[in-house]
Amino acid sequence: MDKSKQSFRKSKRSFRRRLPPIGSGDRIDYRNMSLISRFLSEQGKILSRRTNRLTLKQQRLITIAIKQARILSLLPFRNNEKQLERVESIPRTTGPRTKNK
Repeated sequence: MDKSKQSFRKSKRSFRRRLPPIGSGDRIDYRNMSLISRFLSEQGKILSRRTNRLTLKQQRLITIAIKQARILSLLPFRNNEKQLERVESIPRTTGPRTKNK
């Protein structure tokens, strides 16, 4: 075989298999708060599938479980604790704003 044709072949790499973050015994459910909280950011956002290292099916189930927990008030829609502290410490001015000419 020519060298030019050999260069277009895909190289066979050995991929290291990562351990899945969800074990076989873990049940993806809106009541399993210890499992669900691992897939949320500090702001309460759902982390991406690439960050979580989940399969597509697992990511869909996690997303549905998080949304169900939010609707049932088991999880907040947003986590604003740090932002509220920062907003309260900012001094506010009273009165109308005027432009300087």
